[in-house]
Amino acid sequence: MQFSGSPKSKPPTPETSQQVIPAHVAIIMDGNGRWAKARGLPRTAGHKKGADSLRNVLDACRDSGVRHLTIYAFSSENWKRSSEEVNDLMQLLKHYMEQELETLHQNRIRLRFIGDLTMLDKDIKKSIHHAVELTSRNTDFNFIVALSYGSRQELVRAARKLASKIKAGELNPDDITEDMLADALDTSGLPEPDLLIRTGGEQRLSNFLLWQSAYTEFYFTPVLWPDFGGAEFKAALQDFSQRERRYGTAE
Repeated sequence: MQFSGSPKSKPPTPETSQQVIPAHVAIIMDGNGRWAKARGLPRTAGHKKGADSLRNVLDACRDSGVRHLTIYAFSSENWKRSSEEVNDLMQLLKHYMEQELETLHQNRIRLRFIGDLTMLDKDIKKSIHHAVELTSRNTDFNFIVALSYGSRQELVRAARKLASKIKAGELNPDDITEDMLADALDTSGLPEPDLLIRTGGEQRLSNFLLWQSAYTEFYFTPVLWPDFGGAEFKAALQDFSQRERRYGTAE
């Protein structure tokens, strides 16, 4: 991926500096297939065009002052799609990691993956391991890719981690706290998302960051992901800036 701008994040513009900027944005990138179908193109064309939108949004995140971006790239349910589409998606992911990893690194972006990565082919896992290791010390921006990810499955993995500690006598069940469970999740060490954007007109979480989104603000747009760019992202930030977040406190 080629990102515009200098190697380090740009300072917020006057427009964004007046806004309340979310530290962590999560995105469900929906609508690639419908975008391609409407144009008589194969679904792969929608995924490739969606990669262009991701470039633009990643740039917009860094320019606006957002520090963390988590994208729902491939869900645990997506394995049910045709083997041809799954293979195309995985090869597209591998291609962009290999072609653009150095640019990510030069921009001091840390790349992280969450999900059940054991499901992936060896060559994909090798590319992921290399990308994570190369960017592990970068601190300007966190780019988190949810791959083979399902939030319910993540919670099961977390419960098993805690259960193993109980079985080993390292943890008393009565001592389990919310923080302990959060630390056992794939997203351990990351702030919870302030804003979750879903494109494509659907208004549901689809098994994405269920625990982490307890107090997240949601922004739904009918714009299909391949048509979602910097202007649409700024509109989402403006909408977020106008929200009053109470976290359960009185009005």
